[in-house]
Amino acid sequence: MITLSDYLKNTYGEKVYRLSLSSGCTCPNRDGKVGSGGCTFCSEGGSGEFAAKAQIIEPTDIRKQIEEAKGIISKKTNARKFIAYFQSYTNTYGDVGRLKNLYLEAIRQDDIVALSLGTRPVCLGPEVMEMLKELQKIKPVWIELGLQTIHEETARKINRGYELSVFEDAYRRLKEAGITVIVHVILGLPGESREDMLDTVRYLASLEPALDGIKLQNLQILKGTEMYRQFIEDPSAFHIMTMEEYTDLVAECIALLPKGTVVHRMQGDGPRWLLVEPMWSLDKKRVLNMLTKKISLLFRQKYPDKMK
Repeated sequence: MITLSDYLKNTYGEKVYRLSLSSGCTCPNRDGKVGSGGCTFCSEGGSGEFAAKAQIIEPTDIRKQIEEAKGIISKKTNARKFIAYFQSYTNTYGDVGRLKNLYLEAIRQDDIVALSLGTRPVCLGPEVMEMLKELQKIKPVWIELGLQTIHEETARKINRGYELSVFEDAYRRLKEAGITVIVHVILGLPGESREDMLDTVRYLASLEPALDGIKLQNLQILKGTEMYRQFIEDPSAFHIMTMEEYTDLVAECIALLPKGTVVHRMQGDGPRWLLVEPMWSLDKKRVLNMLTKKISLLFRQKYPDKMK
């Protein structure tokens, strides 16, 4: 297994830190272009509660965001290299000229080693792809796609707003352009069995060209979301995994991945003030320790060849 931390150290020779930034974008699954209300699990912050905030987000403002984010990190570390990380909402949705200038402002800084953009497969049109190719000539560009599941029924339930074929087309075009692709998967979505979840990871493991990176996380019920309303209305429709169940499942998921796929995340990191379930996920250190032990044990027992 290649963790993100190991990958970055091997690539850049030292620890690299992510700067959580905001591009000022919204989401077509919220503003009515594709849908309204967003994905049922998504909070008002668009999965970016920890991102730096700015009152007016224009290209000239991004440097201030970066310096503020660096200031927070520098209080605890001697960080020298960073990833400009735009996570919340859909960061390829909006005026391409504005976005291009904003991202150029970020990656032209010497200590920024890569640009990471969270987005949706439906927001990767020709103009956006050209922008990404131009940015890639300056610094590596990572695109994070929120697939969550390959199962169409589940996708409709969570209001994902696109079919699997849309993801497949976007993935193909991104890889043809030489862009690094990281896919998000949520384990524990309502109605999905253990095999359903493993099938999603099996599908990703079979992609050609091979998947660059994956983010695995447990389903989190957050206050203010549509899923929270559904959970309060009918808790029996949800199976909230125990820490034991979840860590066992993640170990199996990791074992399915190709050797070169970088594991960017193995558990959710939701805000304490919004989290309803599972509360055990707040004890991040304990979860990660258990994951490390279970992955190591599983690989020794069933997949010793993958440890080489």
